[in-house]
Amino acid sequence: QVQLVESGGGLVQAGDSLRLSCAASGGSISSYAMGWFRQAPGKEREFVAVISRSGGTTYYADAVKGRFTISRDNAKNTVYLQMNSLKPEDTAVYYCAASLNPTTMGLTRGPLYHYWGQGTQVTVSS
Repeated sequence: QVQLVESGGGLVQAGDSLRLSCAASGGSISSYAMGWFRQAPGKEREFVAVISRSGGTTYYADAVKGRFTISRDNAKNTVYLQMNSLKPEDTAVYYCAASLNPTTMGLTRGPLYHYWGQGTQVTVSS
């Protein structure tokens, strides 16, 4: 089992950048594909990005493609989400999640993930 803690959220203006971190404990993230999800008020939780166990494969939601970058440092047991050119519609609570599923590109649904962090708030003002 692994525990995940997100950090790095905050209040920024449209066009700004922010980097989120997901620190894991209780286990190595090397065993998991790692994903980021977000949930805005009144909306369903949505997929943002996923990265394979080795970091060799990534996949992004269309809404963030070209602006967000997911990465991982297995030695530090940490996953990151670099967010550039932020828009007000990016405002949400961002969650880090870990999946034991052997595939990567198809990991776009929350039920496929086994462990979740508590989330960090990102607010983008216009």
